[in-house]
Amino acid sequence: MSCSVLLRLHHGDIRRVLLPICKAPMLRTLCSGSRLSRSLRESYRLLQLPEDGDSSPAEVREAYVRMAKLYHPDSGAPTADSAFFCHIEEAYRAVVAHMARRGSTSPYTQMEEDEEDKNKSHAPQHRQYLSFEGVGSGTPSQRERQYQQFRMDRATDQVLEYRRKRMEQAAAEEGAMVTRDARVRSKQIKITQAMERLVEDLIQESMARGDFHNLSGAGKPLRKFDHNPYADPMTHNLNRILIDNGYQPEWIVTQKEIRETITKMRERLQDARSRLGNPMRHSEQLRWKEHCAAFADELKKLNKKVDNFNLVVPLMNLQMVHFNMTKEVEKVLKADQEYRKQKEKERKCMEEREKVDMSQQNVRQGLIMWMQSLLK
Repeated sequence: MSCSVLLRLHHGDIRRVLLPICKAPMLRTLCSGSRLSRSLRESYRLLQLPEDGDSSPAEVREAYVRMAKLYHPDSGAPTADSAFFCHIEEAYRAVVAHMARRGSTSPYTQMEEDEEDKNKSHAPQHRQYLSFEGVGSGTPSQRERQYQQFRMDRATDQVLEYRRKRMEQAAAEEGAMVTRDARVRSKQIKITQAMERLVEDLIQESMARGDFHNLSGAGKPLRKFDHNPYADPMTHNLNRILIDNGYQPEWIVTQKEIRETITKMRERLQDARSRLGNPMRHSEQLRWKEHCAAFADELKKLNKKVDNFNLVVPLMNLQMVHFNMTKEVEKVLKADQEYRKQKEKERKCMEEREKVDMSQQNVRQGLIMWMQSLLK
């Protein structure tokens, strides 16, 4: 068909004429490598890939990962940009979709895509693509839902942050109130202590002047309190009757007996040790062992009395522990050593005094004899 014939045909006639030709197998093979659309070339350019579309899926993936490391908001890189990364993600999706359908795309479909892309380039842009603060991806409805979810999350974070600040402010105010109360209490304590010191000074001055010497009841014990507002009246009267008649609880009597017994035992053992030499001879060591054995028997009996005391004592902190034989003997030996050292010091002091007295007496006698010789 000549060119003159084609020029005479109408646009619709040209399409009807060329459509069977484009369906020919040989021409379909030649047209399989048709050029890319403008949006796809832009997508390849954003991914820094060749615009001919010959890149493999691995290369596309590698390019996308490289760009994500540079521009992703969470990458921490100085070039991070959320808006630009959204464009990179859309370009990656477009390239992947194009590579998926590239094998089955016909020349006619490619021509329609080119025409659609040309129409889109001249059509006004949709406002929803320019909104949503650069959040989300996909269709406008999907981006709108994602943006709504983003706003909900942001509002929740703002509410939590506001509550946290209010709690910190309340805690700070409470801490300030506690500090102010502590200052007031410390001031009151200082005032009270100052008043107590002043009263004590006045009392001491009065005592020094003798103002309390002419008081009635001076030198006598204080009168017993007749009333305790914190005690039951019946209990108070019963305790008063017992005290007036010299009654003491059993645990107090037992505690007193234990203390007196252990004191006497220690004195006897220390007296027995003081009668022995230092160091002790063999016979003295045998006698010392006999005294220690007798002390151990008495100590066992005393420990039994301690057990009985712990059963009747009303408070846990008043209970007593068993007396240890080894510790008691060590205390006696230590006290004996100190006693012997003290006696030795006293003996040396006495000897020095006797020497001084003897020297003074000799001086006096010599002086008297010299005076007598002069008188003759």
